[in-house]
Amino acid sequence: MKKHLALLPILALLLCSSFLLPLVPGVLPLCTDSRPHVVRNVTLKFCPTDGAGGAGCCDAGCCDAADDDEAHERFDAMNVKPGGSCDRHLKSIICSKCNPFSADLFGIGSTARTVPLLCSSSLAPNYSQPEDHRGDYCEQVWKDCKSTPISNSPFQPRNTALTGSASMLTDFWHSENDFCASHSGTPHNQSVCFNGQGVSFNARKDSSPSPTPTGICLEKIGNGSYLNMVAHPDGSNKAFFSRQDGKIWLATVPEQGMQEGLQIDETSPFLDLSTEGHLSSDLGLVGVAFHPDFANNGCFFVSYICDGTQSPNCAGRCSCDQEVECDPSKLGSDNNGIHPCQYHLVISEYSAEGSPSRFSEATYADPSEVRRVFSMGLPYVSNHAGQILFGPTDGYLYFFTGNGGIRGDPFNFSRNKKSLLGKIMRLNIDELPELNEVANLSLWGNYTIPKDNPNADDSTLRPEIWALGLENPWRCSFDSGRPFHLYCADDVQDEYKVIDLISKGGNYGWVGVYEDQHVGYPPWAAPVTKPTQGIIFPIMGYKVSSSTPENMESASIVGGYVYRGSADPCLYGRYLFADMYTSAMWTGTDGIGKYTSTSIPLRCSEKTPIPCDESANGPLGLIFSFGEDNKLDIFILASQGVYRIVQPTLCGYAHQTSATTDGVTPSGGSTGMSAWIKVLLAVLSVLAAAVAGSVVWRCYCNNTAFCCNGNVQVTNNNTIHGDGNSAKPGDIELAMPKPEECRGR
Repeated sequence: MKKHLALLPILALLLCSSFLLPLVPGVLPLCTDSRPHVVRNVTLKFCPTDGAGGAGCCDAGCCDAADDDEAHERFDAMNVKPGGSCDRHLKSIICSKCNPFSADLFGIGSTARTVPLLCSSSLAPNYSQPEDHRGDYCEQVWKDCKSTPISNSPFQPRNTALTGSASMLTDFWHSENDFCASHSGTPHNQSVCFNGQGVSFNARKDSSPSPTPTGICLEKIGNGSYLNMVAHPDGSNKAFFSRQDGKIWLATVPEQGMQEGLQIDETSPFLDLSTEGHLSSDLGLVGVAFHPDFANNGCFFVSYICDGTQSPNCAGRCSCDQEVECDPSKLGSDNNGIHPCQYHLVISEYSAEGSPSRFSEATYADPSEVRRVFSMGLPYVSNHAGQILFGPTDGYLYFFTGNGGIRGDPFNFSRNKKSLLGKIMRLNIDELPELNEVANLSLWGNYTIPKDNPNADDSTLRPEIWALGLENPWRCSFDSGRPFHLYCADDVQDEYKVIDLISKGGNYGWVGVYEDQHVGYPPWAAPVTKPTQGIIFPIMGYKVSSSTPENMESASIVGGYVYRGSADPCLYGRYLFADMYTSAMWTGTDGIGKYTSTSIPLRCSEKTPIPCDESANGPLGLIFSFGEDNKLDIFILASQGVYRIVQPTLCGYAHQTSATTDGVTPSGGSTGMSAWIKVLLAVLSVLAAAVAGSVVWRCYCNNTAFCCNGNVQVTNNNTIHGDGNSAKPGDIELAMPKPEECRGR
């Protein structure tokens, strides 16, 4: 009986998870211009908003009146005989660009399609279609349009120029299978498809979200402590690792199951900037990014924090200036005697040694700086962020900055549209600016501005800015399966540690919305709040106990990746993130507009090549960052070493293999649930649906999806229900030990 009673918290969890939060306007999904969908106050004439023309989703979509007119012009230019079946298909396909899920349907950037992914019964038979039960839309388009002349056809292959002359589908494809193979995508990684009236969601058993994982199994492959891991651009099993003291190493990652460790020689770094004299273990090198065309140009980029008093090369404008109404002379020094803008956040370009045809084989880089891309003085040294990434679809450099480290951001740097603090920037580093461009735009270095940056639509915004309102973004990543999704962990100085889904021009300064409100629910419960000033709320996160200042100071969120590897099918499609000091880990799931996250235990495999240190505070120590290799395996970079996610069965973890699995526990426990538990689960499901309207205001689903009236503490991934009376409904508390080490972030 005690074993069954122990399951009651799990039953409560299942009850609470049935109260899924509705789609948050401004968070999900995304349009083809990387912006969130908009709520219109006008009815489109050509692409109606009731879903009949493919726009769908009531009065929310990706098109305004101008887009609607453009769609009408495109349709007229096709010169298709009106009134026929093909005529209706073409209109629906053109209008699908207005669908809120258009980024999923078309993609973005240079890889964007001219036709949405079409539902196909032969290629993807398991799509759920709540609005339209036709899963064979691609086949219907072929049947009705294959012999219809279409001018300026959107179906023409990419390498065929639009000439204005009419063509038929049979001019390019020999059969229905060939046509649908080109326009239906790969069913395993296709999350949505267009069914003629709206989107259908992929309900295949082998697609996202995956079966529920019960734990993460790790193997230790290295003893070194690193801050960055970047897969080699050549697609091999090599990767680069870096440390804050300015050293970057080239390593070979062993195959899983080979019982081998990371092949890395720390005595022979790929690049050593520590001799420059301005990098240290506390600040120093924070980001590394290799040019998408590294194989041909050998270029890569490094971001770092340097001390202007230690090196004459560490110089630049101060971010606290007249443009943002800030006077550095009034800031004063911090507790360590550091003066405003003594430290600078810098991006520098370097080059691998070797000939243009053999850069991929280079084992060393030239330590001479090729170009100073960016340099900005920081008000203080904390909350500096500094990560750099190349966009997978556009090739631009994304640069992440913190708000400058002053608690509460009294100068409003993060939401100030003229400040580059607390921002995500998007820079074109392939073109050098003209001298007049540097002066006219007041650029901070040698880069140019992408023409489609948000500044094109908002002249009050500095041209570099892609998104704003962040406090300290620590580790951001693009989803390799949905490359238009950019996730960022924001290490907010307040109680909440959050994950944001970044969109073009998005404002993530939600903290200001909660000032003096003393809310008792997490900010990702945005539907129960009133969004103001276009604020976009987080999608996931956790809350830190505010009972003591030590707890607040010893909690730091670390962003990870959406798992797309093959070692653990249970994790596929789930976003991983962690807390630095407790090694607590969470997995987040995108339920097509409804994000949920759950804490998950970690364990080291008995077959790990390097034994894990179980005597430490958890086998990992402090978690600094995550990494992803070319095989899409996920790595954890921690103070105790480098760890890789491996098959869950190596740690005794089990996972559901189908939707009909009754219950799963780790090996060594019960293999199933008794009959009365199953009946109780069924009853609870019915009750949950019946009382949702009256209960939801009292029960908020937090990062652990655990519904409670008391205080929940997550300590080293063990969920403990507290009985304290001071907690408010929905509070998720993370009890923090005093940190052994605190690296500057």
